[in-house]
Amino acid sequence: MPEQSVFAAELSWADYDARVRGGDTPILLPIGSMEQHGHHMPMNVDVLLPVEFARRVASRIGALVAPPFTYGYKSHQKSGGGNHLPGTTSLDGATLVAALRDVLKEFARHGVRRICLFNGHFENSWFIIEGIDLALRELKWSGIDDMKVVVLSYWDFVDKDTINRLYPKGFPGWEIEHGGVLETSLMLALYPEQVRLERAIDHAPASFPPYDVYPPKPEWTPASGTLSSPKEASAEKGEILLQVCADGIVKALETEFPR
Repeated sequence: MPEQSVFAAELSWADYDARVRGGDTPILLPIGSMEQHGHHMPMNVDVLLPVEFARRVASRIGALVAPPFTYGYKSHQKSGGGNHLPGTTSLDGATLVAALRDVLKEFARHGVRRICLFNGHFENSWFIIEGIDLALRELKWSGIDDMKVVVLSYWDFVDKDTINRLYPKGFPGWEIEHGGVLETSLMLALYPEQVRLERAIDHAPASFPPYDVYPPKPEWTPASGTLSSPKEASAEKGEILLQVCADGIVKALETEFPR
């Protein structure tokens, strides 16, 4: 008999029900965006990466991976280039909150009591928290008070030693890593056919003033759409990141969701 998929949507409803009804099987929910990532990468980077991390982690902790959120909150100029750039397709915050609240409540209805949200798009962060808060509050009204939700972003598991290995010339900071070495290296390791590194534009890290302006000023964003140069990216660096982040996430979820 072939091994069952870790992707929940690929199971029959009966097999899914058998896995989750008792509440012990964690559901891993990737949350991404459709956002430009420079001239050298596709616009679904923020979906592909959390889905792959979730897949790797699920096989190690006995979890299932839910279908991802493929649209996210609006790109911010100082962390994603800005929502004005072509291709970036975003949700209003209220839309994302409402959709996430509904999905969490549905999983609870199935019997799920352990959920981990794998965020792949920085700007989603506060809206994820609001969706969780509303879902947990409404579930309590229905008598469900034993749901536990973990939220994580894979880049938070990159330790200082790994940063020093990957950025020997100095780390520009996570806030301007959009389309830079980290994401490009991961994509080179996982989906090299979707990366055209020869089209990557080498430029100095973006520099922003300590305030925001709305509507955004397009001239603040580098013309490439990336906020730091991806030229030092490599598949080898991507493999290091995959190992470090996946191991860190597994350790975290084994702590929060003991078997």
